[in-house]
Amino acid sequence: MNNSKTMRDSLLEQLLPQMQEDPSLFILSADMGAPALDHIRHSFPSRFINVGIAEQNLIAVASGLAMEGCTVYTLAIAAFYLRAFEQIRNNLSIAGTFVDLNVHMLAVGGGVSYDMSGPSHHALEDLAVLRTLPHISLFSLSDWQMAAAWPAYARQQSGAKYVRLDSKAHLPLSRPAPPDWSLGFQLLRPGRHIALISTGFMSQKAATLLQETAFQDVALLDLFQLSTPLQEEALAATLAPYSQWITLQEGYLERGGLDTLLEGIRNRYGHNGSCRHLGFALQHQFTSAPREQLHAAQGMGMNDLRQLLTSLSHRFCEGVA
Repeated sequence: MNNSKTMRDSLLEQLLPQMQEDPSLFILSADMGAPALDHIRHSFPSRFINVGIAEQNLIAVASGLAMEGCTVYTLAIAAFYLRAFEQIRNNLSIAGTFVDLNVHMLAVGGGVSYDMSGPSHHALEDLAVLRTLPHISLFSLSDWQMAAAWPAYARQQSGAKYVRLDSKAHLPLSRPAPPDWSLGFQLLRPGRHIALISTGFMSQKAATLLQETAFQDVALLDLFQLSTPLQEEALAATLAPYSQWITLQEGYLERGGLDTLLEGIRNRYGHNGSCRHLGFALQHQFTSAPREQLHAAQGMGMNDLRQLLTSLSHRFCEGVA
């Protein structure tokens, strides 16, 4: 049985019953379509607005509705939210200093999931750029089950949010329990010595890699919240037993994303002398190729990671790492 689904559809399916219960809930689209979106448009035509290919207007209209007390979901391609950075900064981040604006930005195509559409559709800067803004909660989801559970969490939490979704269909990850949204991360499997810390699609890739028996002692941590209210102290305590941290992300290396976040935690909580950190991400350049080929060109293809973990595991077993 194929249990793969897209995050987008899984999340949108949960919004239809919420719209039935909440007359203040609006959905705005930047000219994006989906079967689940068609059901919403037909059921609630007065609360579905297609602003067209106009992301700046998307955020402006959304913030205006939120100022009137509405809850708003916006839907656009992740890379194109960068066109509306000024509106996100002024209308949501700065305004969020004074009032809670319930605008949930659904960003489809995180990382290089639109791989063959080329660099114009790759979202490699978004994690770093939006992490700089106060009052914007930043989520990077790793499977469709998490995406389906997200609207119930978001309903209870006020404030603007950016939700990075992969565009491709994937199987759900094997989780020991439902994710604790208040933490911002989940230890998917424990280990010894080595911790893989990943976000978004890279958690899918890491989970596939760790199904191999040779890596039984490698831990996997899915980090799905990259800004406040991420519980940094709890994250630091969870990672304290591991002497080797490896971060995996579809963003630019050493440019403010996941690796930068973990490096800050390593320094602030006194782990810089007790653990090493290897960051894997994409180099600071534009390129286009199938996803795994892009990863392999940057040294984080499946074979590259397999060889790295094999080498590190042997060194720790021999007590020389």
